[in-house]
Amino acid sequence: MSVQEVIRELAPEGMIRTSVNLGNPVLANRNKKTGEVEGISIDLAREIGRRLGVDIRFEIFDSAGKVFGAVSEGHLDLMFLALDPVRAKEILFTEAYILIEGTYLVRDNASFQAIDDLDHQNVRIAVGRGAAYDLFLTRYLKNAFLERAESSSEAIDLFVSDNLDAAAGVRQPLEAYMAVHPGYRVIDGSFTAIQQGIGTPKGREAAREWLQNFIEDAKSSGLVGSLMERHHQTAAKVAPLLGHWPVF
Repeated sequence: MSVQEVIRELAPEGMIRTSVNLGNPVLANRNKKTGEVEGISIDLAREIGRRLGVDIRFEIFDSAGKVFGAVSEGHLDLMFLALDPVRAKEILFTEAYILIEGTYLVRDNASFQAIDDLDHQNVRIAVGRGAAYDLFLTRYLKNAFLERAESSSEAIDLFVSDNLDAAAGVRQPLEAYMAVHPGYRVIDGSFTAIQQGIGTPKGREAAREWLQNFIEDAKSSGLVGSLMERHHQTAAKVAPLLGHWPVF
């Protein structure tokens, strides 16, 4: 694997077309003053570009499902998404660099106290279409019914407007909603630890190998942890190094 081979695969149009998923505020946001995108995934992408000496062009999306659609249409070279077997049919992923909890937002007066309390008949849960937790819950839930909105933020709106039983999502934005909307709470625990990785389209094996080495270095050097602190996302966790995952 040569650097030039990696650059040819990651930047076939002379720059790295990189996804920004604003549907996951743990990784990316818009600066309220400047309107510019910022966050952990933005800084990691810029570091990738710096090390390869290639420009980054950011493509903005409001949901992970739309990012995946753009991959299918050949519009992206680099993407920051949760690892999932459905996505892996078209994307070569690195190992995870961050772990994010997926959980539920419910009303204060709801009877649900634990994660498994929601997997019952007649329970309706709002999700963002194509989000990591949509894909996971589609496989995991046996009885509850998923109702899909076009983005993660719209899933919360759907939960409220249609009087659903819960909204599923990343813990941090659910807690942020709860903090400014009395009458809601977030369930303790999680239905999954969402593994966030870096991806490139299938067929770009040299690029994937380079990205895997990059992300392991970013974890071991403390870069990922420092970016989490810089962007005030310390509720998430740095994923273990390759070969250091616990054995169950």
